[in-house]
Amino acid sequence: MSTSARSRPTSTARALLAPALAGGLGLAAAALLHVRDPHESGSYGFCPFLSLTGLPCPGCGGLRAVNDLTRGDLVAAVSSNALAVVLVLAVGIGWVLWVVRRATGRRRPPITISWWLVAAGALVVAVFGVVRTTAWGSWLAP
Repeated sequence: MSTSARSRPTSTARALLAPALAGGLGLAAAALLHVRDPHESGSYGFCPFLSLTGLPCPGCGGLRAVNDLTRGDLVAAVSSNALAVVLVLAVGIGWVLWVVRRATGRRRPPITISWWLVAAGALVVAVFGVVRTTAWGSWLAP
C-alpha cells in the first residue's frame, strides 16, 4: 500500500473533525433542551426585550420550538417559533453539505456568506419580529 493511500483516511478524519465537533455541540444543546423543559416559566431566564417592551422578540419561543422538535412535535414547534424551525432546518442542511464537502475532499465552504445574505437574513428576522406583534400575524406569536 502506498503512503498516500495510508494517509488518505487520516486526512479525511482530520477534515471531518470540525463538522463532527459542531454536530456534537448541536446535539448536546438539543439534548439539554430536551431534558430541561423551556416550557416551564423562567427555566432559562427571561427575554430582556420582552421584559422591557412587553413584546416578543423574533427569538422568543425558539427554545420551546427546539424542545418541541426534539420530542417530534412539529406543529407545537411551529406554533412556538416558526422562524426557529426554519433556522434549525437551514442549519441542518448546511451541516450536511459541510460534511459531504469535507468527506469528498472539497475544502471550499458549502455556503458563501456575503453581505446581501446577511442583509436578507436581518430583514427576514425584522419582518418576522414585527409581523408577529400585529393582529394579522398573531398566529406567529409564541
